[in-house]
Amino acid sequence: MTTRTETAVRLVILLAIGTMAGAAAFTHVHDLSVTHGQPDWIGWANAVAVELMTIYLGLELRARRRTGRPVGLVGSLLVAFALLSLAAQVAEAEPSVWGWTVAAVPSLAFLALVKVVLSNAPAVPPAPEPDQPPGDWYDVPEQATTDPEPERPADPVPPAVPAPAAISAPAAVLPPRVVPSNRPHVVGIIR
Repeated sequence: MTTRTETAVRLVILLAIGTMAGAAAFTHVHDLSVTHGQPDWIGWANAVAVELMTIYLGLELRARRRTGRPVGLVGSLLVAFALLSLAAQVAEAEPSVWGWTVAAVPSLAFLALVKVVLSNAPAVPPAPEPDQPPGDWYDVPEQATTDPEPERPADPVPPAVPAPAAISAPAAVLPPRVVPSNRPHVVGIIR
C-alpha cells in the first residue's frame, strides 16, 4: 500500500468515525435537552455548543502548547465539556452497565479521535539559540606550530597595516588610575 493510499484510507476512516460519533453525541445532547424542557432548537444549540466546544478547546490547547502559553484553564474546560458530553450519553442510556457503556462509546470514540488527530504534530528541529555562534567555529581546535617561520626577503615597499583580527572578547574598561599627590593642600588665596 502506498503512502498516498494509506493517507486516503485514514482520512475516510477519520471522517466516518467523526461523522457517526458526532451525530450520536449531538443527538444524545439534543434529546436530553428536549427531555428536560428545552425547545427543539435550543436542544440543537446545546448539542452544537457542547460538542464543538470540545473540538475547539482541543485545537486551542494544541496552539497554546506550541507557543508556550499556559494551558491550565483550557485543559480544565476541555475536561469539563468532555465530561458533559459523556454525561449526556450516559443519561440517555438504559440504566445498566452495558447500556451506559454502549451509550458512552460514541463520545469516547469522538474524543479519542480528536486526541489522536490533534496530537499528531510534525517533528520540528529545535531552533538555534539566539546570540550563539555557529557550532562549527569551535569544532576544530587551532593547532600551535612550533616550527619557526621561514625567512622572507625584505620587501621594497613597507607592508600595509593589516586589518585587525576579529575581536574574541570585549576589551576591558578600567577606571582611571588615581595617583595621590605629594603636594600639601593650601587653603586660601595665594598671591
